[in-house]
Amino acid sequence: MTLSQIFPNSSKPIIGMIHLLPLPGSPRSDECALEKALERALDDVKILEQNGIDGLMIENFGDYPFYKDKVPAYVIAYITAIALQIKRICSLPLGINVLRNDANAALSIADAIGADYIRVNIHSGAMLTDQGIIEGKAAHTIRLKKILKSNVKIWADVQVKHAAPLAISYDLLDIAKDTYYRGMADAIILSGKATGSSIEIKELKRLKNALPQIPIIIGSGVDTYNIAQILEIADAVIVGTSIKEDGITTNPVSVEKVRTLLERFER
Repeated sequence: MTLSQIFPNSSKPIIGMIHLLPLPGSPRSDECALEKALERALDDVKILEQNGIDGLMIENFGDYPFYKDKVPAYVIAYITAIALQIKRICSLPLGINVLRNDANAALSIADAIGADYIRVNIHSGAMLTDQGIIEGKAAHTIRLKKILKSNVKIWADVQVKHAAPLAISYDLLDIAKDTYYRGMADAIILSGKATGSSIEIKELKRLKNALPQIPIIIGSGVDTYNIAQILEIADAVIVGTSIKEDGITTNPVSVEKVRTLLERFER
């Protein structure tokens, strides 16, 4: 699989994050939660599309503390409702991530609305997270994709944020191989230790040199200072915090920051 199937007009796609505000039922929601989340999401989408971003990814970022794996049905319903509205106003490729790790929900939403890819934080192996120990469920996700006859691509993290590996011997290269080949992911995502934190360039180089045939996407810490260096090696990036107003993840997308990021990359 090559990313060119999804992004035929970009050799190095830049994907903008839509961090949803708290959805109804989450601890920080109020009686207008859905309206607020939808309005913010659509505003962010318009800015990203109008200023040259190649694709989108939405996730229920405002719903913390997160369920470890399976989210309630109402969460799936609200994400679906917002994602469908995004599809109606925007032609960019769209991805779904259901936090913390409900891959079946993400895949079902994506297939239902015609989205293009999903992000799975823990697809293979096991990680110690702030939600406890989370085990990858690649077997279930890949079989669901088969049942649905879905063309949605699975982008799987191999060094996910806010987590530590549960392994006696931990080697990123081995985990990447297992995730892609044995876990049947379509691409792998490499991220820093936390939301907005940067990756180690030497690890990215090591992965790409060893696995040149595997699409590698950077999932955190991309900004105006490192985007050119990162995209010399990686195949795509997901940008979020660095393009928000004042660099705060929960703030709206900044027109100026998006333009500056893309101009820096183009130069």
